[in-house]
Amino acid sequence: MTGSNQAILSTCVIKNVQLNNRLAVAPMTRVSASEDGVPTEAMRQYYLRFAKGGFGLVISEGIYTDQAFSQGYRYQPGLVDDQQALAWAGITRALQQQSTKMFAQLMHAGALSQGNRFRDHTVAPSAVVPAGEQMAFYFGEGGYPQPRPISDAQIDEVIQGFVQSASRAVHISGFDGIEIHGANGYLLDQFLNAHTNLRTDDWGGSLERRLTLLVAIVKAVKAEVGGAVPVGIRISQGKVNDFFYKWPGGEKDAQVIFSSLAEAGADFIHVTEHEAWQPAFADGQDSLLALARRYAPGVRLIANGSLHSLTRANGALQDGADLVALGKGALSNPDLPQLFESRGEPRPFDGAILGPIANIKGSELAFGEAL
Repeated sequence: MTGSNQAILSTCVIKNVQLNNRLAVAPMTRVSASEDGVPTEAMRQYYLRFAKGGFGLVISEGIYTDQAFSQGYRYQPGLVDDQQALAWAGITRALQQQSTKMFAQLMHAGALSQGNRFRDHTVAPSAVVPAGEQMAFYFGEGGYPQPRPISDAQIDEVIQGFVQSASRAVHISGFDGIEIHGANGYLLDQFLNAHTNLRTDDWGGSLERRLTLLVAIVKAVKAEVGGAVPVGIRISQGKVNDFFYKWPGGEKDAQVIFSSLAEAGADFIHVTEHEAWQPAFADGQDSLLALARRYAPGVRLIANGSLHSLTRANGALQDGADLVALGKGALSNPDLPQLFESRGEPRPFDGAILGPIANIKGSELAFGEAL
């Protein structure tokens, strides 16, 4: 290895999990499970190609956590019963045999659900219609419906859904870690956002109170599985339905959010922006990654956001990241760690792979077989 690729290809430890390098596959919704949420053979082959290509860590697509309101999309995988959990076990085992670790990303869609087989309506912190339109490449159509305000009893069910799914993920499926999805406009991000969280009870109000559910879930999942595997959380400003959203309090909000999650015991924070190196706010120079490093100094950080070149990946490490997670860059380069090692040029991303439905295509699996 040369000096320019040595850092990104060096080993890294997150809690008790040792990774062969600092390159991770970011979570990406691919709607390729069965109708009842069971992972498929196509999914196993899809994830395995990243392990064969040398990625040290693969983070799963968002996995729904209960048989109530968490499912966001048709053909989304779940972790709500043993059948689903056992199917995931075949995937984690295949990756681990290639010396690649796999984390389960657990998510609750909240008001952004557009394909839930368990319920005919959605819930959210408050009855606020989400911005934007449903995503057609995930079988959505038209605007989002108005959600119903979630009750205290239903919030308890949300927390237990995360806890029980995390337990299945570790004890049945064999995942090496847990990522809680607190980003991109889904339920936990809806609680964080003052526009979608108008509550006046313990779950709303100040930023610290809007963080209450995120902190509670981190602590509850840590109490359940944190002795065995690392538990972290994904955080963003932008949302799938509000791409350019910024935290209104700027760096002060970042300080509260990142320090609160660190104090809650998060083993890692996955920070995602469109371009991870850009200033987080118009009145500052620091990226969101740099702010996370400042206000969560003892926590491992995963950076995500257009970092698929060796220069950008190394820059993220210099800005405080411990790992770099790639989405589109990984889809077009499932062998990117090997390319970095040989100083090869990454292939450009072809957006056609996500249309008309963003499911796993046969061409991807054929590419994987060639690795």
